[in-house]
Amino acid sequence: MQKSISYKIIGIVIIMFFTTGNRSLFAQESSGELISRDQVEPRYTWNLEDIYSTEQAWEDDFNWLNESVDKYKEFEGKLDESGEVLLGYLKFDESIGIKFGRIMRYASLAKDLDLANVKYQGYYDRADGLGAKLRTASSFMRPELLAIPKETISEFMEKTEGLKLYEHMLDDLLRRKDHTLNKEMEELMALASPVTDIPYNVFTFMKNADINYPSVKGENGEDVKLSDGRYYSGLQSTDREYRKRVYKGYYTPYISNQNTYASLFTGNLKAIQFGAKARKYESARAAALDANNIPLSVYDNLVNSVNDNLQPLQRWASLKKRVLGLDELHPYDTYVTLFPGVKKEYSYDQGMEILLKALKPLGEDYLKNLQTAFNNRWIDVYETKGKRSGAYSSGVTYGFHPYVLLNWNNTMDAVSTFAHEMGHNMHSFYTEQSQPYVYADYSIFVAEVASTMNEAFLLDYLLENASSKEEKLALIEQELGHIQSTFFRQTRFAEYEQLVHELNEKGEALTPDKLSKLFGDMYKNYWGDEMVVDDEETFSWARIPHFYYNFYVYQYATSYAASMALTQKVKEEGQPAIDKYMNFLKSGNSKYPIEVLKDAGVDMTTPEPILAVVERMSDLLDKMESLLAE
Repeated sequence: MQKSISYKIIGIVIIMFFTTGNRSLFAQESSGELISRDQVEPRYTWNLEDIYSTEQAWEDDFNWLNESVDKYKEFEGKLDESGEVLLGYLKFDESIGIKFGRIMRYASLAKDLDLANVKYQGYYDRADGLGAKLRTASSFMRPELLAIPKETISEFMEKTEGLKLYEHMLDDLLRRKDHTLNKEMEELMALASPVTDIPYNVFTFMKNADINYPSVKGENGEDVKLSDGRYYSGLQSTDREYRKRVYKGYYTPYISNQNTYASLFTGNLKAIQFGAKARKYESARAAALDANNIPLSVYDNLVNSVNDNLQPLQRWASLKKRVLGLDELHPYDTYVTLFPGVKKEYSYDQGMEILLKALKPLGEDYLKNLQTAFNNRWIDVYETKGKRSGAYSSGVTYGFHPYVLLNWNNTMDAVSTFAHEMGHNMHSFYTEQSQPYVYADYSIFVAEVASTMNEAFLLDYLLENASSKEEKLALIEQELGHIQSTFFRQTRFAEYEQLVHELNEKGEALTPDKLSKLFGDMYKNYWGDEMVVDDEETFSWARIPHFYYNFYVYQYATSYAASMALTQKVKEEGQPAIDKYMNFLKSGNSKYPIEVLKDAGVDMTTPEPILAVVERMSDLLDKMESLLAE
């Protein structure tokens, strides 16, 4: 899963906003060297001159920013003097943020086109270092603003023309006043952050660098040294014994180091709990959700509604077991395809044509801007030597359009990823076009709505135009797997995360045995009686990085549910629903994310969006069973 990072100066801190795709595109296998960028037609590459026509212009903006850092001191200690001073500060901060976003985006994109190019790595490092200086220089803003009485802020807004624009941004800042500490305590919290980050940092090094996976016998008897990538590809093998060897071998280091991983896992829980308690939140979960003003009821509704509607997942397990002809279904059987003979290739140009047809339900304006992206080099298409792997959309950077990175490999997955990333791209485009700088971004809570909605319309189109029963079955299977991994699996992770935090907050000891039993029981509950839960699966808590992300993962499931509900509304209601959806794409951070979704017609505090996913999965299963019976 690739992440694109957009930097913004808001509330005088530099925030990294992650727009996440739902999968990675692995590099296409080739017997020869990868082509260089000068061998690719320009129309299939980014035109970064849309950001800076010359590299000297980048240097000019960098120098301007570097020289402007000290101007923050002119405002320090004075924000409470008048509305004019406060407005002047916010306008100055915006000018900094706009230019910084531009130099950071250019450096990031240029670097990703050739990771071996030290020149653009240098650009990126310089911009990153400048960001740290800006963050330090502007750090006085939050405590100063929070020290101003709310009545005074309201008076400033009434008397100062132009300040009303910032009302929502200031409200978002001031609503967390009770959870903001005094200056000395905030400094202490900052000093503690390198310590509280240790569990995640050590876990990351262990998982990505220090872990020693064993070798197993491959499909042809050769030795295969396991890795993350080979684990996931191995689980898709049609050789069941090989799948089993890969699965069991992969978990070996986690099981043999279970005490270490449990210490890191519980250390992370305690670090998060420390931050929540210090800021006077009732729980770690409450603290995490408050960042985007998400009610706890949204989280509870997701977990409870999914638990009440596990039948489609369990039906999928039963169907898989039957079609694969298995006596027992194991976790290592969940990712293998039922239809290995279906292979169809798509060129990138065909992918563009397909998207323009599949996304017609979203209206002419959407298609017009999609075509603009296709025709004006917003997309870097092909894998080249040194280019970053995976796929992403660059997110909102104020003043110019977003970019999409692909590594096209002619598969159906490539087309689906293309649709996904163009959903992000259009969301970012409409937000930047429609909102003032202060609100020209959007919360991670809604980030996956536009992308997964595009995928839903793509599947509908492909099913309608499939040339054979087998092709239809393969398409349905792909979407069923997506629902299983994006919706049910992420909800299960969210439920587990909530449970272990609650036990930690009660002071219960979370030993490896306890963590494994809790995980295994929950896995069994979700998949049902058809699933045999291997001991290895119960140790999944030790390997999953999402459990270190502080109540992040539930948002994959809520975004997917919201997108399915909106997709259904567009199909049933037509233009009124399209209009609401387009307003959603344009809303940015002008309201809290829950309200933005409500305006679009989706209330995430109710079971309705969850049931939309359940209904979609049930419908897909009906179609698959009907086709299999033909």
